[in-house]
Amino acid sequence: MSDRKIVYLVNPISGTSKKEGIKKLIERETTAQGIPYEIYATNAAGDYDLLKDKILAEGFTDVVMIGGDGTVNQVTNALRDLTIRFGIIPFGSGNGLALAAGLPSKPQQALALIFAGQSKKVDAFLVNDQYSCMLSGVGLDAQVAHDFASKQSRGLIMYTQQSLLNYFKAHPYQFEVVLDNFSFFTDAFFISIANSNQFGNNVTIAPQASLNDGLLDIVIVQKMNKARLPFAMLKHMNGNNKLQQLVEDMKHKNILYFQTPSLIIKNLKLAPLHIDGEPKETSEEFKIEILKDCFELIQ
Repeated sequence: MSDRKIVYLVNPISGTSKKEGIKKLIERETTAQGIPYEIYATNAAGDYDLLKDKILAEGFTDVVMIGGDGTVNQVTNALRDLTIRFGIIPFGSGNGLALAAGLPSKPQQALALIFAGQSKKVDAFLVNDQYSCMLSGVGLDAQVAHDFASKQSRGLIMYTQQSLLNYFKAHPYQFEVVLDNFSFFTDAFFISIANSNQFGNNVTIAPQASLNDGLLDIVIVQKMNKARLPFAMLKHMNGNNKLQQLVEDMKHKNILYFQTPSLIIKNLKLAPLHIDGEPKETSEEFKIEILKDCFELIQ
């Protein structure tokens, strides 16, 4: 008998693929491994108190999430204080954390990795006490998240469409960024706060980001001629925009890129907010801080 015991949590509405086959795959492969398991649907409200009690009472060792970034956010936040490992079978629209961690995109390969059981600590962070384990932001990318969430269809094509529509309507917002011993004002199209390196779908925003270095990667896309914006973004996403120490002449930088364990963003024009791709109510100020070694991820 295996010393492992797995809870599988399947999000029935994540991504664009149907889930009929994934349960059969899980049942067949997990049974073949001799690992006890149970399968449940995710909770749309993020309430996992009953599951937490079950994990503690029955000695489950692993929680495997079948869904996208929203599922990963909710489940890891609800259960991160337990001594368990988390696994991901990517089934979302973007799968940002799974891609950042180098996890297989095919379910059978993802399961094989989960059965191997090697895990590493992963950081997360708080935005005004709201939990984020991948990437959050204010401004243009958050507006895309708000518009994308209102659409019935999902997937990369719809996300790209909403990104293009918002690009043509985009305008900079005013922010004040406060660090431990330094603060500055900026007019920016958006600010990304990243623990993972990407928005999802391998669209990189923080090329130097690590999931467990105790630092947040901050990307500030400053006001510029909008015709230059796509080229500046491509240069940055290709890794040509080096990390800065914020002692350079920031006014002449299209995109600021630096690392810090914490910061405050004063949102002077109430730019919209997203947390791990999910639209959230904005605020006049965001206090952001790292949660070092927040949970164990099989990878």
